[in-house]
Amino acid sequence: MSGPTLSRVGRADTVFDLTAALVAVGSVSRDETTLADLVETRLTERVPELHVTRVGNNVVARTEHRRPTRIMLAGHLDTVPGVPPAEPVTRGDVVEGLGAVDMKGGVAVMLLLAELARDAAHDLTFAFYDKEEIGSHQSGMRLLFDEHRELVTADAAVLLEPTDGRLEAGCQGNLVVEFTFTGARAHTARPWRGRNAVHRATPALARFAAFDPPPVELDGLVYRQSASVVAVAGGVQGNVVPDRCTVKVNYRHAPHLDTGAAIAELTALAPEADETRALLTSPPAAPALTHPALSALRRTGGLEVRPKLGWTDVGRFAAHGIPAVNFGPGDSELAHTPHEVVSRYALEHCLDVLRRFVATEHPPTPN
Repeated sequence: MSGPTLSRVGRADTVFDLTAALVAVGSVSRDETTLADLVETRLTERVPELHVTRVGNNVVARTEHRRPTRIMLAGHLDTVPGVPPAEPVTRGDVVEGLGAVDMKGGVAVMLLLAELARDAAHDLTFAFYDKEEIGSHQSGMRLLFDEHRELVTADAAVLLEPTDGRLEAGCQGNLVVEFTFTGARAHTARPWRGRNAVHRATPALARFAAFDPPPVELDGLVYRQSASVVAVAGGVQGNVVPDRCTVKVNYRHAPHLDTGAAIAELTALAPEADETRALLTSPPAAPALTHPALSALRRTGGLEVRPKLGWTDVGRFAAHGIPAVNFGPGDSELAHTPHEVVSRYALEHCLDVLRRFVATEHPPTPN
């Protein structure tokens, strides 16, 4: 990548131009070093009063003004793997290219807000993190919470994932459970001498297929739920009765269930299973709209509110006692393609709402 292309990140003064510059820098998961370098450099050169800490390809910038509250703004640097690259372009009032929506527009907003941090009514933390797109357990945000908790402590947080200018409250839990059914091998000419593990799994498969968890309303928001069988594996070859079958089920559950309760719901549908193992446990988050800071964000922007269908790091924040919401530029349904598009209006609207939000004192956080 050319020097002029890279230097655009340091020079850009508008959120539109900065988004375009960031999109032009490749940052597929596990390959975020160049972008992390540019973010760190821009912060240290343009906002020298910030305390900037680099942890791998995670960059955390904090103010230390001893304000009554601390707000964290967070966004990931990486783009989804496996998408064919395309040259980023600007067309009129639109930036197009991988990452424009998910979520370099949000990162651009964060970088410009950092330059206003001196005059904020709150202490601010800006967390730019890596590897979000390859699973919550590999995310740089998990590393920060596990090993550098002092860097990401806050009274409330805003995750700048794309929400199309709406406030998305809470998030679903994301659970993957693997069920193992065992049997005994035999020749298919004499199947009665064995025990077919695939046949043993079929009653549970039928129950999973029929499982239709109802929507759940929390604080006036309706969270849909869904369970899907996402993998079935079993069999040795065409003349052998299989002695093992595994079934993986994904459960997107509403925040009224914690992870343990959600596992219990699935397990009850497969009493024949000989082994049950949770492969992924991303916790849900309740709406948290009654928190003074998050309620103030809603009022400041006059924002429409909807439930978050899917999992984001809002769930991680909630698990660590930090109320959080999703709010960022761009439509998430356009994400993960070479032709993501985000508009000038969406970028400027998000920046304006958050600029006013951090500049305004909020009621104190309840004890």
